[in-house]
Amino acid sequence: MRLLFTAATDTGRLRPNNEDAVLTDAELGLAVLADGMGGYQAGEVASRLCCEAVQTSLRADDGPAGAALGERLRRAIEAANQTVYDHARHYPAYRGMATTVVAVLIDGARLAVGHVGDSRLYRLRQGQLVGLTRDHTLVQEQVDAGVLSAAAARAAQHRNLVTRAVGVAPWVDITLTEHVIAPGDTYLLCSDGLHDGLTDAEITRILCRAGPPAQTVQALIDAANAAGGHDNIAVVLIHCVPAVPPEDDACPR
Repeated sequence: MRLLFTAATDTGRLRPNNEDAVLTDAELGLAVLADGMGGYQAGEVASRLCCEAVQTSLRADDGPAGAALGERLRRAIEAANQTVYDHARHYPAYRGMATTVVAVLIDGARLAVGHVGDSRLYRLRQGQLVGLTRDHTLVQEQVDAGVLSAAAARAAQHRNLVTRAVGVAPWVDITLTEHVIAPGDTYLLCSDGLHDGLTDAEITRILCRAGPPAQTVQALIDAANAAGGHDNIAVVLIHCVPAVPPEDDACPR
């Protein structure tokens, strides 16, 4: 099994600049996606700094030998948080900037995901799309408490009000989970510009279409823009390519 990384961002139809950033590093087995926020240009600075700092930290990681995959990723996101926080303190134009992040680190058949905010990770396996992250948003807390239904949450006015972000404080609360990957899996990292515009069923149909990965990424972006393109759109796909192609991918037709 080999891993194939494909990534792209798009400004969308309404925003003047792109505050989403993506980074992939096949050698590390790393994919990072960040959705920045802040004043003039600060959001795009925060997201870029976050992605680069995660990669830099993992490349320089001198932690305990054999450290758990999730702990390595935690240290990298904590380092990114410190980088964004320090940058905002030292440069007045960037004060108040912050970013979401979702990062995946793969080693063999193990996958660790760390996230802060409402950028997401999905897994497509045998035609079934499953969310592997849970948004850190006020609306998600209301859903969890039974105050809002999932359907009502999609239309809530403040559905993108995050309760956690990278760079707002010297520490950050990261949610980490680990999973076992399987040949044929596809993993999708995306910003809210994608998952707010498209339903899970629409995302599944696009992912299940046969075609080159770059074409699939562009199809997701095009669909989000066709749905209004109200925000920047960021997409990373990780295809776990099997040694022998499956006879049936079980995707809905």
